[in-house]
Amino acid sequence: MKNKKNITKRREFLKKAGLVSAGAIGASTLAAPYAYAATNPIKWRLQTYSGAPLGAHVVLPQIEAFNKAAHGEMEIELYYADQLVPTDELFRAMQAGTIDAVQSDDATMGSPVDISVFGGYFPFATRYSLDVPAMFKYYGLDNIWAEAYGEVDNVTWLSTSAWDPCHLFTVNKPVRSLADMKGLRVFGVPTAGRFMAKYGLIPVIVPWDDVEVAMQTGELDGVCWCGFTEAYEVGWADICNYALTNSVTGAWFGSYFANSKSWEKLSPKLQELFKMSIDQSHYYRQVWYWGGEADLRVNGKKMELTSIPSDEWSQVVKDASGFWDEVASQSPRSGKVVEAFKLYAATMDKAGYPYR
Repeated sequence: MKNKKNITKRREFLKKAGLVSAGAIGASTLAAPYAYAATNPIKWRLQTYSGAPLGAHVVLPQIEAFNKAAHGEMEIELYYADQLVPTDELFRAMQAGTIDAVQSDDATMGSPVDISVFGGYFPFATRYSLDVPAMFKYYGLDNIWAEAYGEVDNVTWLSTSAWDPCHLFTVNKPVRSLADMKGLRVFGVPTAGRFMAKYGLIPVIVPWDDVEVAMQTGELDGVCWCGFTEAYEVGWADICNYALTNSVTGAWFGSYFANSKSWEKLSPKLQELFKMSIDQSHYYRQVWYWGGEADLRVNGKKMELTSIPSDEWSQVVKDASGFWDEVASQSPRSGKVVEAFKLYAATMDKAGYPYR
């Protein structure tokens, strides 16, 4: 009986102690969910290279998730291609603080660093989308990008990863040989356009939202800007009748940047939250593009697939090697990037299936 009485007393003590602890926490905490009482939340403006239809996949889910997770401490306003400033002025606008952050490749946004040529589509630098993050994590590209932008006032590079492969889509003319490219006026990213001009393609720059109309009016003969997923998503597959299966490269190098002053005003928590949301965006795109490319090549019915014979296309691959060396000679840092590309390619070739 004595033992039972002691057990009962201990139970009553623990029960009362639990009630006291709960009371000490505060009744308001238990009665209502957490609400951040921010009277002056941080406001950012981020502009992406992409138009609204594509942006719904490559950036909007990330911004919505970040704003929700920031819980009133911060809000990012998202703007699509050319809405605040022209895309080729994104870098200067961010540097000046007109906008706080940018999602783009280096070349398209007019980045004044010696490695900007590698942003976007660098010919045959990649075969698969996982090649991009692998080279940044294990082959030193993260350090090279950080070093390059560390020399630029008021701009902070945050992250780079993969988008889709680069294919040529044409309105009326099928491409079945290199000769068929001659004279075609195409919308595309700068580096790929510069390389493909060797085969007669004529790169034409127009605002992203004008591409569709430009193809309908004949100002453009096609696009060399994206892969199948994007062409279907934004409506270009409704206008283009032909899709060339030979890809110029396997993945686009896309990055996130911030105005340094805007970035430094954020708490470590908000900085980490934004970087986590970037990683979430990288993952979303990786799956969305990878699954879409295969599905639309097999099941997409809007464009006829054409191919350049492998013996002829092999010459393009060889020409790319010369292009790599040409770019490598432009600066010691560019040489380091090309060296990383070559080492990575050699490693993947030696690794064999499923890497190459």
